[in-house]
Amino acid sequence: MHIAEGVLTAPTLIATASFTAIGLAIGLRRLTPQTLPTAALFAAVFFLVGTIHIPIGVGSVHLILNGLIGLLLGWLAFPVIFVALALQALLFSFGGFTAIGANTLLMALPAMVAGLILRPFLQGHTASQRRLLTVGALAATIGIFGTTLLAAIMLWSTGGEALLGLVTLLVAAQIPVWIIDTIVTALAVGMLGRARPTVFSTNA
Repeated sequence: MHIAEGVLTAPTLIATASFTAIGLAIGLRRLTPQTLPTAALFAAVFFLVGTIHIPIGVGSVHLILNGLIGLLLGWLAFPVIFVALALQALLFSFGGFTAIGANTLLMALPAMVAGLILRPFLQGHTASQRRLLTVGALAATIGIFGTTLLAAIMLWSTGGEALLGLVTLLVAAQIPVWIIDTIVTALAVGMLGRARPTVFSTNA
C-alpha cells in the first residue's frame, strides 16, 4: 500500500518522517555482516512484490509481506522497506519521495511489531509445522491490518470525513491482499522453519 504524494498534510509528513528516522537509526545499528544478506534479499523481494499494484484512489494495494520481513529481521524492517520504497519511487514514481517517511512507517512499524510479538514463539526449540504456519499467518495479519490501520489514521488526519469513503475503500481492498499475504507468509515461514530453524533466532 502506497500513499501518493500531495495527499498528506505537512504536519503528518513531518511526524511520520520523524518516527521513520528513529526506526531507521535503530535498524541500521542492528545491521551486521550476518544479517546483511537476508536484509538485501528481502529488500529485493519487497521491491518486486510492490511493483505489482492496483491503484485505489490516492493509494494502491499490492502484496506487502511485511509480516514475514518483521519475523526475520525485526527492526531491520525499517531500512529494508525504506530502501525498497526509495527504489520504487525513483524508478516507477510509486508513492514519491515526499511521502516516503509515511509509507515506510505504515509498512515497517507493523512488521517490527509482528516480529517483536511473534519471534519468541519460534526461538529456543524446533517449532512444529502447525506452530510455524500459525505464526506465519498471525504475522501476515498483524502486518496487513497494522498497515491498513496506520494508512487510515494518516488519511483521516489529513481529510477527516471528506476522505471517509476512500478510507473505507482502502480497508475493503486489503481483504483479498490479506488472504493471499497470509497464505504466502505462512508457507514461507513453514518452509524456512523446517529448513533453517535458526533463521528466526538472530538478534534483529
